Amino acid sequence: MRKALAIDIGGTKIYSAIVDENGEIISEVERVSTPKKYEGIYLTLRNIIIKHEKKVDLVAFSTCGAVNNENTKVIGSTGNIAKEYPSTDFQSISKKPVFLENDANCAAWAEYKLGASKGCLHSIMLTLGTGVGGGIIVDGKLLKGQNGAAGEMHFKLRTDRLRKCSCGSWDCFETYASGTGLKKTGEEISGNPDITTYDIIGGYKLGDAGMTIIYERWQDDILQGLIGLANIFDPEIIVLSGSMADFANTDYLTEALNKEIVTTPTKVVKAQAGNYAGLIGAALLAFEKIRG
Repeated sequence: MRKALAIDIGGTKIYSAIVDENGEIISEVERVSTPKKYEGIYLTLRNIIIKHEKKVDLVAFSTCGAVNNENTKVIGSTGNIAKEYPSTDFQSISKKPVFLENDANCAAWAEYKLGASKGCLHSIMLTLGTGVGGGIIVDGKLLKGQNGAAGEMHFKLRTDRLRKCSCGSWDCFETYASGTGLKKTGEEISGNPDITTYDIIGGYKLGDAGMTIIYERWQDDILQGLIGLANIFDPEIIVLSGSMADFANTDYLTEALNKEIVTTPTKVVKAQAGNYAGLIGAALLAFEKIRG
């Protein structure tokens, strides 16, 4: 059975592990903080590969930023990693075959193959964290778009230029559905600039009326995005992952969503592939693309 060295590169941390063709992690998962400077990132990746390269058949990267359709390079990065990062020549970083894919796409594929959306040929996965990521499966294939940038969750939720998004535009879904969006909603409703997501979620769980209003507004903002996505893609299932997904009420979202959409009924569930879905998805995608 073939083995892949899977490496998940985020703006704050880098995970690595060996994954087999069944999607099983068969080594210890190693974690290091993502260096601030590009030279440090490259050296970290090289050290990981040098340590494990002889044990595996290929190297699979899950990365922040959009990835081209050839799965060879980053074509669009994020603001929380060194600006030179997209220039990385991933193909020369190892003597073994190298595969590269966006981290949300990798996680979506792991859910499709092994997790909450297993067997669903049409699914959407949203990662709700500091921002919002997305991966879309259409007819059992990962939706990539003309150049590899499909699945970005930066569509408009409003038009009054109320919130500036990390992408540089205004009022994107991310600015409302993310943890950052929840905090901003809390600030707007409470008038308290120091309010935190912990204050809101904790207060909601305790039945605090003010925090409940903030929480329910956040849930409805998520719902509005789901309505648009469901009407466009007609998914069998929508999977929520990420740190903020733990606080979403999927029963409520499923019921409310199906009252609004004009497409086939769907359901909203929480992810099952775990914290290392990026590693698993990257390896499984790489095995499919790299034969031999």
